[in-house]
Amino acid sequence: MKKYFKLFDLSQKVDYKTEVLSGLTVALALIPEAVAFALIAGLSPLTGLYAAFMMGLVTSILGGRPGMISGATGAVAIVIAALAHSHGVEYIFATVILAGAIQILAGVLKLGKLMRLVPHPVIFGFVNGLAIIIFMSQIDQFKDGTGHWLAGEAMYMFTGLVALTMFIIWGLPKLTKIVPASLVAILTIFGVVMALGLNTKTVGDIASIQGSFPPFHIPLVPFTIDTLVVIFPYAAIMAGVGLIESLLTLNIIDEITETRGQGNREAVAQGTANILSGLFSGMGGCAMIGQSLINISAGARARLSGIVASVMLLVFIMFGASLIEQMPMAALTGLMIMVAIGTFEWGSFRVLTKMPKSDIFVMVLVTLVTAIVHNLALAVIVGVIIAALVFAWDNAKRIRARKYVDENGVKHYEIYGPLFFGSVTVFNQKFDVLNDPEEVIIDFEESRVVDMSAIEALNKITERYLKVGKKVHLKHLSKDCRKLLKNADTIIDVNVLEDPTYKLAINAV
Repeated sequence: MKKYFKLFDLSQKVDYKTEVLSGLTVALALIPEAVAFALIAGLSPLTGLYAAFMMGLVTSILGGRPGMISGATGAVAIVIAALAHSHGVEYIFATVILAGAIQILAGVLKLGKLMRLVPHPVIFGFVNGLAIIIFMSQIDQFKDGTGHWLAGEAMYMFTGLVALTMFIIWGLPKLTKIVPASLVAILTIFGVVMALGLNTKTVGDIASIQGSFPPFHIPLVPFTIDTLVVIFPYAAIMAGVGLIESLLTLNIIDEITETRGQGNREAVAQGTANILSGLFSGMGGCAMIGQSLINISAGARARLSGIVASVMLLVFIMFGASLIEQMPMAALTGLMIMVAIGTFEWGSFRVLTKMPKSDIFVMVLVTLVTAIVHNLALAVIVGVIIAALVFAWDNAKRIRARKYVDENGVKHYEIYGPLFFGSVTVFNQKFDVLNDPEEVIIDFEESRVVDMSAIEALNKITERYLKVGKKVHLKHLSKDCRKLLKNADTIIDVNVLEDPTYKLAINAV
């Protein structure tokens, strides 16, 4: 376990000023998000803020992706909302702890490698759908407390401040990158509002963030099987959603920074953070793509920025709530809209004409599921399933057979393409059992027998030839296939397979 908890890479060069300033910016951006997600789950704002602090601190220290930010998220809030409504906050804490244990188990079992199964069109669709969610979530800020659109001077003022925030974030990096543009934008809007005495929405209009250090708290639930039956389904879904979001975010940050994170280490860190979050009165969470992109775009690349963000968030809660509650929501809204614009894979439009139609379909489908259902894990799972089915269908059509009769009157079938459940029907159609000569050789040098459906297909074709008194030889079967044939209950006698020139024994990776 020691490798999971190596805290710092001493060979990494850290720009302390950039890390501290970026962390401060992220801390400011975390507050409205954490409060909003807690309210979505039907919990108190401090439950979300405590989760943001604990998740951010632990994963910044122990995680597998320096610079990535974790906290309370909307996906987790949606999962636990029903449980909070039916059983209360104590069951939420217990669920978060159990979800953390599941995530640690996933990391120890090295299940992070399963992210290799997520195709690029799914990642494109996930990112684009997430950008749409981030953007649409900011639309509510243009409404008042009753859910009606701001009107007149209030709307003009709010829109103008949002536009000014976006302009500063867009334009300042063209002049200087000494300080994060996001932080300058937030402080500028705050100064303008304070100096001119403008009456506009603030963080305090959402909820109070005044609190203390997160209190240690063992969940007050019965330690019985009945409790486990209630919380386990929610914990399992929460663990899965959290890992999918975190590992996909890790992959996205990897691409931006051209470095490589550690998925299994991140899974262990996420699980540890969730366990501590549940023990310290938090709602749990996972990686946050929006805040991670704010951090990375500000130039942060080390663990320090995440640690600063978490510590400063706690400082705001304990000592600076009255000041932070005066922060104009227009500044944070403009920041998140710029994050949405930066998150969207605009390059995906350029490759639309170059991508296979199946990949375009998968990308659009994942985007729509993400944006409409707001269930990121479901979107990714649907995308992977559709992509796998498309892959299987395409490969099912690629199996071919080159046929010829040699000088000894033996007919050869040289098979090309993978033989698996999707291609066995086409494979069976290649053979002319009744009209073939007395001896037949099926050569798999350019093919691979993949699964039990393929083994059964070989069994059936051998049986058909034996029924009419003809002899079949199988050549160039890989070692794993020969083992499968030997273990399977087939009529094929592996020990008498004639293969004098056997060479193929390389497993596909």
